[in-house]
Amino acid sequence: MRNSRVLQIVIIANLTALSLLLYMLKFPLPFIFPVFLDIQFSNLPAIIGGFTLGPIGGAAIVVIRTLFKLLTSETAGVGEMIDLIIGLSTVLTSSIVYKRIKTKKGAIIASFAGMAVWIIVAVLTNYFFVLDFYLELYFNGDVDLLLNLLTVIPGVTAENYMSKYILYAIIPFNVLLSGLVYLITFLVYKRISHLIDLFAAKLEKK
Repeated sequence: MRNSRVLQIVIIANLTALSLLLYMLKFPLPFIFPVFLDIQFSNLPAIIGGFTLGPIGGAAIVVIRTLFKLLTSETAGVGEMIDLIIGLSTVLTSSIVYKRIKTKKGAIIASFAGMAVWIIVAVLTNYFFVLDFYLELYFNGDVDLLLNLLTVIPGVTAENYMSKYILYAIIPFNVLLSGLVYLITFLVYKRISHLIDLFAAKLEKK
């Protein structure tokens, strides 16, 4: 019954709505990371969707969520594009692994694989594009203005801001965020999977 198109559409719609809600509940950790890095769990429903419906279902949640987020973009769509890249690479990686190894051990392996890809993609996108783009978009290329938001990073200067930002902000921030997301996924997935089975059984009776 989980292969039912109606059930898949219902699951995707509900998890997408939850993903958008969780994105709106974002918050910073200003005493640990730069204030513009927000903790938000919008990838959590997409990962659960990937585990439940497979890679295509999880990817669909990421794509639909991104399309809705574009309607209120404050970054000329760049922030949403990066979220899309990280979300797709992470969700596809973990759901493909879990699809092949559907055990508790497989879920753990899938989680660590997803975390690794999440962190690597975040580092690469920030190093090669994101930070420089925001520097031009918000600060007209003035590094000193950017440095005012990076004071939480020890020893940051105009000469080393990129390497310091990656080392002291992007890597630990994404280790923390991806770790929390996959830990919660691991703890709640079976319960959600059981609810989906109950819902599928009700649909089957109709």
